[in-house]
Amino acid sequence: MVRASAVLWKFGPMVYLPTLLFSLGEGAVLPLIPVIAASRGATLASAGLIASALVVGQLCGNIPAGWLVAKVGERFTMVVAGALSLIGVVAGALAPSLVVFTIAVFVVGMSAAAFGLARHAFMTTRVPVEFRARALSLLGGSFRAGMFVGPFLAAALLALFRTENAALWFFAVLLVALILLVLFGPDPEAQAQSSAAEHEGAVEDTGEAVSGSIPTIERAGVFRTMWRNRGVLGRLGLAAASLSAVRSARQVVLPLWGVSIGLDASSIALVVGVSGAIDFALFYASGQVMDRFGRLWAALPAMVLMGAGFLVLSLTHDAATNVLWFGMIAAVLGVGNGLSSGILLTLGADVAPQSEPAAFLGSWRTLTDAGGAIAPLLFSGIAAISSLAIGAAAMGAIGVLGAVGFLRWIPRFVPRRTTP
Repeated sequence: MVRASAVLWKFGPMVYLPTLLFSLGEGAVLPLIPVIAASRGATLASAGLIASALVVGQLCGNIPAGWLVAKVGERFTMVVAGALSLIGVVAGALAPSLVVFTIAVFVVGMSAAAFGLARHAFMTTRVPVEFRARALSLLGGSFRAGMFVGPFLAAALLALFRTENAALWFFAVLLVALILLVLFGPDPEAQAQSSAAEHEGAVEDTGEAVSGSIPTIERAGVFRTMWRNRGVLGRLGLAAASLSAVRSARQVVLPLWGVSIGLDASSIALVVGVSGAIDFALFYASGQVMDRFGRLWAALPAMVLMGAGFLVLSLTHDAATNVLWFGMIAAVLGVGNGLSSGILLTLGADVAPQSEPAAFLGSWRTLTDAGGAIAPLLFSGIAAISSLAIGAAAMGAIGVLGAVGFLRWIPRFVPRRTTP
């Protein structure tokens, strides 16, 4: 049996380090996009729309990224994504108008989709299934680390250079380093082929297939692959989209709830920061649970915790101890989100057809990204016409429905596997 630590150590630097570099830059820039837009003359409403161009770019980029990975491979797709993102970041720093800045943000979003899908497709086809969840949880953890540390780096850059553009130039430097690393570092795809060749003799003797070998079946194409897999996309894919929805809702609900119950900005930041720290601390535990006990044992508790957390939160707004409840529920949501680390990546890899993983993953990631994009809009709309409490309850209901979906569809589409 191939040891998990040996494979992760072999592929780790070229798989996780580029992800960390990209997410550090994105994490530094993301909170400042509305600020930069406002400083260049945008109203608060239009600044929010400009910031949403990043999410729209990700949604639009997933399916083309699947086609690109299928045509040219993961490594070249990462180079293309890094180069396009570099163009977008530099254009954003030098943008003479808000229109150009919005287009630049959109391009960065599309590049982020291509970059993430390339890594996802690589891990899907090269990592043995017995420790796939741990490997993908580490991939998700690399992204979370960058998004967690990035805003602190942005704050330091602002204090040092007194301009929001410093974060954009910092992202540009990281992208140059990423492109050079991918171009001139060891090629993990070549290493995977080499590993398959080393084990070829053993395969002939035992008659067993090599985990992580590169598929050679004729490609079916993006849209044909989507049609062939419409059953799993329409069932398990929608459950996965609900998980993405409650995750993104957490980032909107908690700050607004803190404001609504009268907390100051520093207190809200502290509570949200503690919730994020709990989330980050649990990312590898999720992979351990999925590999040892099955995917459902991480997905179901995560969804139940987050769904129940939102439902309980919706009942506490006018309670005498609402601040205490706010802190407790934020911690519960952090635990639930931490337990869900890597689940979307792992489930997508589990159900992706080995003949055309990239094309399928483009559709899978479009579904999950759509869930994450729609949830904040849905919550805001419900809160606007009713109340924050009803909006939070609606997010809780989505979490409960997602838990039911996972309970129904994971056993059907992802047979339970355990580590011997």
